[in-house]
Amino acid sequence: MSRLLLMAVSFVAVSVFMRSESLAETILLAGHRAVYNLSLLKSEGAKAPIQAQGSIIFEFSGSECQGYVQNFHQSTEIQPVEGQAKFSEVFSATYEEPLNRGFSFKTATKIDNALTDRLEGVASRQNKNLTIRLKNKPGAPIIFQDEILFPTAHLRAILQAANANKNLLEARVYDGSGQGDKILQTLSIIGKPLSDAPSEKFSHTRELIGLKRWPVTISYFEIGHIDGPPIYALSFDLYSNGVSRALKLDYGDFILSGEMKELSFYSMSKCE
Repeated sequence: MSRLLLMAVSFVAVSVFMRSESLAETILLAGHRAVYNLSLLKSEGAKAPIQAQGSIIFEFSGSECQGYVQNFHQSTEIQPVEGQAKFSEVFSATYEEPLNRGFSFKTATKIDNALTDRLEGVASRQNKNLTIRLKNKPGAPIIFQDEILFPTAHLRAILQAANANKNLLEARVYDGSGQGDKILQTLSIIGKPLSDAPSEKFSHTRELIGLKRWPVTISYFEIGHIDGPPIYALSFDLYSNGVSRALKLDYGDFILSGEMKELSFYSMSKCE
């Protein structure tokens, strides 16, 4: 999803390297479709917007054996201090291969209904090398080394850390965002399990009753700059089945709140 802010002070370190094979044994992710209403939570600075609203539609399906598919659509209308409101849309469709082996994506961005950017790429892994090929950008493949997680593997790592009562996870992540040519350093802060009832009032809330959930903040940094301010950060309540609610999207000078309005589940493919 879009991302956001925060850092904390004392943590228990957890290893970045968490094998997907072991995660598959303990983490069962739910296929689901969630709709969130966006509103302006906080606005600071001379250039910060005075109004903002929008929505996020997120769909997740697949299995650890067949891979995972994510579809994401965010629409946002922002009213600056001066001038007319700007309407933007971000679309993405991704497929993540089993066991964090490969990743493919398509993204598109529209501003005031005009297409401004489109990107398509494939990331494949061989040993410790991650090779990225951007289909609509000619040039040599981009190669990175070290352990790098794709989005679902990263989510699994966060859930495994939460279940182990760890409150910090550092990981390098590739999700195809931006121009598709960078790895991001992430720092996930995991709070203690929450026991209060969710505020949203809709029928499918009952599907989440009894599940553990944790407050999580993921901060995203340029590689080698984790001691400075993050590029962006995302805060949310994370359920043990991978569903997120109570979003906060921090863009630096303003923060959007994402309240879950719809949630539906569907069956995930079973591993044979």
